[in-house]
Amino acid sequence: MTNEKRKLELAPYDPNWPERFEDEAGKIKDALGDNFLAVHHVGSTSVPGLAAKPKIDIIAVVKEPEKSIKQLEPAGFDYRGEFNIPMHYGFSKRGSVNVNLHVYEKNHPEIELNLTFRDYLRSHPEIRDEYAALKLELLQKESSFKKNNSMFTGYNLGKNSFIHRVLKKAGFDRLRFVICTHFDEWEAAKHFRQKYFFDKVPIQDPYEWTFNHKDHVHFILYKGVEMIGYAHIQLWPNSRAAIRIIVIDEKERHQGFGWQFMNGIESWLKMKGYQSIHAESSSNAVQFYRNLGYTEMPFNDPDGYEGDERDTPMGKILSSQSHLQNSSEVDF
Repeated sequence: MTNEKRKLELAPYDPNWPERFEDEAGKIKDALGDNFLAVHHVGSTSVPGLAAKPKIDIIAVVKEPEKSIKQLEPAGFDYRGEFNIPMHYGFSKRGSVNVNLHVYEKNHPEIELNLTFRDYLRSHPEIRDEYAALKLELLQKESSFKKNNSMFTGYNLGKNSFIHRVLKKAGFDRLRFVICTHFDEWEAAKHFRQKYFFDKVPIQDPYEWTFNHKDHVHFILYKGVEMIGYAHIQLWPNSRAAIRIIVIDEKERHQGFGWQFMNGIESWLKMKGYQSIHAESSSNAVQFYRNLGYTEMPFNDPDGYEGDERDTPMGKILSSQSHLQNSSEVDF
């Protein structure tokens, strides 16, 4: 516990942090070369007067994120993965200056989210001070140093409501999707599953065990800070994936959110090396899949589960020739 607490100690604002950002930004730009588009100082160290963990958070915007790993690792940035944000390339650098680096392709909504939050705190000192007080309060709670069925500690999760409140005040309204991580997201996942699927049977959801299974991925779709959609994807052998559930909240339908959600998921699967995606479609969803380039295709569930005989097995090859938009055209 002592080591964890030491890692979470806050430091008073250091006026040298912007200079350290500029130094690291130059190294990042040099390492990325022609792949580089932009660099931003984000996080608490980017807000004058705000206490922070003494780690410089940086966003780098690039043309081809997958190339950034080989470009940045020789410059001392260790690749850490995407965490809960699809198409996020996370790096860390430790030494005389500690850096958390987040690499995204142009137009990824997390870029705007971070800049919106930063700029609001910069222009509203009373909100900045409220945020500082919240962080100090969280450090007094033992739960802040533990992970409870999440990849993040209670300290990180405890800031979520405040961050969402600020983003809402600032007018952030982008579509974005994340891998379920926060307990609010898991509650939303349970709600979507029960309301739109299992209440119709009716039975209690028998598949919540998939929430803790490595071959099952659960996504939440946000519009701004509101959770408006959910998807359950199963990862199969042989570079195949299956859509077990995808749903948009009733009040948000007929606005194109469903196909944007699907395009984002398909982009993520392609990035992970998956070559095909499959679904068993109810009759009222067949046209939705056809509009996205799906055709009738054997489902071939490797686990041997048999679906409803009234459903239509459909699928799509995730190749460069498919209906899938280029990731630069997708708002995720």
